[in-house]
Amino acid sequence: MDYKIINDPVFGFIRIPKGLLYDIVKHPYFFRLSRIKQLGLAYMVFPGAQHTRFQHSIGAYHLVVGAMRSLIRKGNFIFDSEEEAVSAAILMHDIGHGPFSHVLENTLIHNVSHEEISLMIMERLNEEFRGELTLAIKIFKNEYPKQFLHQLISSQLDVDRLDYLRRDSFFSGVTEGNIGSSRIIDMLNVVDDHLVVEKKGIYSIENYLVSRRLMYWQVYLHKTAVSAEHMLINALRRAKDLAREGVELFASPALHYFLYRDVDDQLFNADGTALDNFLLLDDYDIWASLKVWQHHDDPILALLSRNLLSRNIFKVEVSDTPFEQEYINSKILSISDAYGISHEQIRRYLIAEKEVGKDMYNLYDDRIEILDKDGSITDVADVSDMLNIETLSKHVKKYYLCYQRI
Repeated sequence: MDYKIINDPVFGFIRIPKGLLYDIVKHPYFFRLSRIKQLGLAYMVFPGAQHTRFQHSIGAYHLVVGAMRSLIRKGNFIFDSEEEAVSAAILMHDIGHGPFSHVLENTLIHNVSHEEISLMIMERLNEEFRGELTLAIKIFKNEYPKQFLHQLISSQLDVDRLDYLRRDSFFSGVTEGNIGSSRIIDMLNVVDDHLVVEKKGIYSIENYLVSRRLMYWQVYLHKTAVSAEHMLINALRRAKDLAREGVELFASPALHYFLYRDVDDQLFNADGTALDNFLLLDDYDIWASLKVWQHHDDPILALLSRNLLSRNIFKVEVSDTPFEQEYINSKILSISDAYGISHEQIRRYLIAEKEVGKDMYNLYDDRIEILDKDGSITDVADVSDMLNIETLSKHVKKYYLCYQRI
């Protein structure tokens, strides 16, 4: 079989076979992911975190190929067509992400998740590829009889998470996320159509669960990254409100489409225009607009745009309990006195309260099951000698208060 080779900084040389999989990788819809940063604005905290959704998708593909080969070696039969379909599904699992990942959701787009948009794009590509993606879509939607194939793509121990933890650790420099992905893949097996992990891989799973928790609080939910994301959301919200008032704003044609329309699931499903414009959006559309908006006559839009471009991020306070309304009001009053902006506008654009909760392991989600030598199956929360069930499933909640610096 003929291959194209991609030199990946995390996994080394990755071979993409010519044919359907290479056609996906070289398609403009997929290559758009090379213009979308994997960690959004986290590079404002971790300067090395400049990697993209494209790189992550290629890495996840590399891991799923290794996982399937490991399962086949252990006697689990996977057809060539199934192997290609799973590979195609993982390549496209993030193809519906917009600029800065989740920033557009509930800002310029409503009631449509990136997973739903990914599926729309897959179905469009399936028409272009004359039905070659039908099986991949079934596996992606968990409508295929072999459920373990879907678990490789979406579960508490899927290759998506195995790649992004290791990749985000590598590029951010936060070494706590450097999991043993190869070891975990080698320990995978299938029992009763479910993915399991052989017991000798238990320590790698423990490390994976701890690393995931550390990466969330140290990187993904880092207070400065959360603050920067809120600033961008508020800048886009202000631009959207001005557009509703009839103010003409600089924007690329694709961004203009979303600013001057109320785009929801119904509009996405009505015709292909919304999806056409979405597929033209990437991080650069937003940055180009912010560079122009920093000089806009509207003081709020100009302030937020300047702040993002100069990394003058909202001040952030983190608490284990909700902030008192009286304390929030005092911040609003101070900002109003300093900038001459009304309290109502400050509440909407210049201050944000966010509640964040995260657990290490969700007992009610798709569980991680451990296969003992005698063939018995036990949940990881019950078999681990390092992490008890209370520690594993503890839900940690924090409250963030982000507001304009004075």
